[in-house]
Amino acid sequence: MKNLSIDIETFSSADLNKTGVYRYVEEPDFEILLFGYSADNGPVHVIDLAQGETLPPDVLAAITDETVTKWAFNANFERVCLSRYLSLPTGEYLHPASWRCTMIWSAYLGLPLSLIGAGAVLGLEKQKLAEGRDLIKYFCTPCAPTKSNGQRTRNLPIHAPDRWATFKVYNQRDVETEMAIQERLVHYPVPAFVWDEYHLDQEINDRGIALDMPLVENAIRMDERSREELTSLMQELTALDNPNSVQQMKRWLSDNGMETETLGKKTVASLLKDAPRPLSDVLLLRQQLAKSSVKKYQAMEAAVCADGRARGMFQFYGANRTGRFSGRLIQLQNLPQNHLPDLDDARELVRSGSYEDVRQVYPSVPEVLSELIRTAFIPRDGCTFIVSDFSAIEARVIAWLAVSNGAWKYSRTVAISIAPQPVRCSMCRWSSTARTGICVKKVRLRNWRSATAAPLER
Repeated sequence: MKNLSIDIETFSSADLNKTGVYRYVEEPDFEILLFGYSADNGPVHVIDLAQGETLPPDVLAAITDETVTKWAFNANFERVCLSRYLSLPTGEYLHPASWRCTMIWSAYLGLPLSLIGAGAVLGLEKQKLAEGRDLIKYFCTPCAPTKSNGQRTRNLPIHAPDRWATFKVYNQRDVETEMAIQERLVHYPVPAFVWDEYHLDQEINDRGIALDMPLVENAIRMDERSREELTSLMQELTALDNPNSVQQMKRWLSDNGMETETLGKKTVASLLKDAPRPLSDVLLLRQQLAKSSVKKYQAMEAAVCADGRARGMFQFYGANRTGRFSGRLIQLQNLPQNHLPDLDDARELVRSGSYEDVRQVYPSVPEVLSELIRTAFIPRDGCTFIVSDFSAIEARVIAWLAVSNGAWKYSRTVAISIAPQPVRCSMCRWSSTARTGICVKKVRLRNWRSATAAPLER
């Protein structure tokens, strides 16, 4: 056996969309229900694991055989689920080097990142079955206990044999559709270096990042308490039943002489410039209540694995027109900046659960919690996180590429130079005391290639 195409159907009481697959498989009730496969483009077989069938020995051996290439659409899901099926502990997963992902192949060619979408665009004869969504909801997620279903919390094959038979056909069709995509794209292969990048991405996702859970848990509790207090204050000032309602708040502002179409972040900031009291007090309270970045703490709590690490934070080729990574779950690529001068002190107060101290020392509890989000990620002992952020990096790299092709013939100022002193650069917003710190120097666009070649090659 050289190639093994796989598709699985699973059950877990965890919400996959909120937890991600790494936390999803840690639920005690997690199990693989159906295992659909094709060896070397042969007939598709469906193994009914939920009803006692077992994987053939050669298929079981192929899963761990590095010389056999495993294919799946969104292969990360199959690989992590099968790692759990094989009883690998948290933090240990089947090595990604022998895995290929049909979804990544599709994304590389600008196709949708869904099996049904890619199949539709390619006009495949065997499309993904539309009824699969209802079947997955029925068999793969918990059900609400009712009098009619005997108060059960899960649907098993015996509860709907006909639907289960259809579910097996659905699983088989998924494998067939994935194989049809491979066949259709065979003349447009993914370069080896892209697969290398994908495997590196999988290793990064497998490794994850450690979270300071005492900080996360206390931040969530503080946010809940703060929101209750702020909402109560808003009700006292406005006499509204629900001061968080946009319509009610707009009506209240209008009744008090302030007209506005929206209550977005920028609009509220603009209104505050001229708002008299008590309108300014109400808008300030709303500004604090509108802080959504604290939801990242909730995402951390939902995604953290048993060993205190959050995994599956990135989607390779998530932006399939450019090949750029996308964030998942916590969205590590989009974190609030922190500017508190006493960041360590604020962090310790929140971590210890000292809500009253935080409220007395700082004017806004939500703002403090927002600025502490970055500090919830902790490095290994003896290591330090270095934070950098490239500004308008796509535009600048495109400029460099365009000049190398002789496409741009006008001038523009850009920022690039190498300096031996600690500086802050407008291009990458990064401070450093290293000898290769970056400072600002204006150069003409026609000199971009010579000015940036060395930094890009490093």
